[in-house]
Amino acid sequence: MSLPPLTLYLAAPRGFCAGVDRAIRIVEMALQKWGAPVYVRHEIVHNKYVVDDLRAKGAVFVEELEDCPDDRPVIFSAHGVPKAVPAEAARREMIAVDATCPLVTKVHNEAARHFANGLQMIMIGHKGHPETVGTMGQLPEGEVLLVETLEDVPGLQVRDPGKLALITQTTLSVDDTAELAAALKARFPALIVPAKEDICYATTNRQAAVKAIAPKIDALLVIGAPNSSNSKRLVEVGSAAGCAYSQLVQRAADIDWRALSGITSVGITAGASAPEVLINEVIDAFRARFNTTVELVETAVENVEFKVPKVLRDPV
Repeated sequence: MSLPPLTLYLAAPRGFCAGVDRAIRIVEMALQKWGAPVYVRHEIVHNKYVVDDLRAKGAVFVEELEDCPDDRPVIFSAHGVPKAVPAEAARREMIAVDATCPLVTKVHNEAARHFANGLQMIMIGHKGHPETVGTMGQLPEGEVLLVETLEDVPGLQVRDPGKLALITQTTLSVDDTAELAAALKARFPALIVPAKEDICYATTNRQAAVKAIAPKIDALLVIGAPNSSNSKRLVEVGSAAGCAYSQLVQRAADIDWRALSGITSVGITAGASAPEVLINEVIDAFRARFNTTVELVETAVENVEFKVPKVLRDPV
């Protein structure tokens, strides 16, 4: 029986970014250096496959520092943590390794600089997301005001409209954030906006790649976790760019094949914490059901690499 023809448009860049790659390496190097178990506060990155793999190697994932013993190393996730967390680890004399993405740390430093200059921060981000919690936790209570949607702008109560600065979560929709920043600037003309928005290169590049493949495809599959902000944004970008069917799947087993019956072109991308092995698994699942042609659509080449912390590079 001949299989129906299908073209898979594979977005590039997709999948792992430098910050995620570094965070995973940090956990693996910590296990090599200190042996198991190594404790990790919060999922190191938002991907079940990655977390399960590291758990099998001896990583123990906990939600809070109080769940960690004093005598084992603890790693802080790529999303960053409130200032109180490393301070408490230091008080307990724990070995602590910070796997915060350097691009998130850059936002933390930016916020601290503005605060030192007497400015109050407005942050565009998602309430409760670990990165937002970590960034807001860099400064005292009330110094960072969170804005999620355009509806939040009119009612925003600030201390002094002339002393404000804008920061953002690194994994937001580029277009939505630009719209929200413009609305904030219109309401608070003195608002200091970063020269280049805080949204990281990887988020920006993955969204641009989805926009490039959107006109060619009947459906878009984004491989990523349901708690991954940048993965969910890719689904939204696909929908906004005209993809009638734009869905998040964790892996091949989650694909709704009935929804894809009769289609001839599918776009595939992956969030910044999804490993290539899951992308290949999805491609293989299509090859089993269709006479599949794979076309790469590359909109940028990434060659960013971040060093791991010195404590891991030093001999025991």
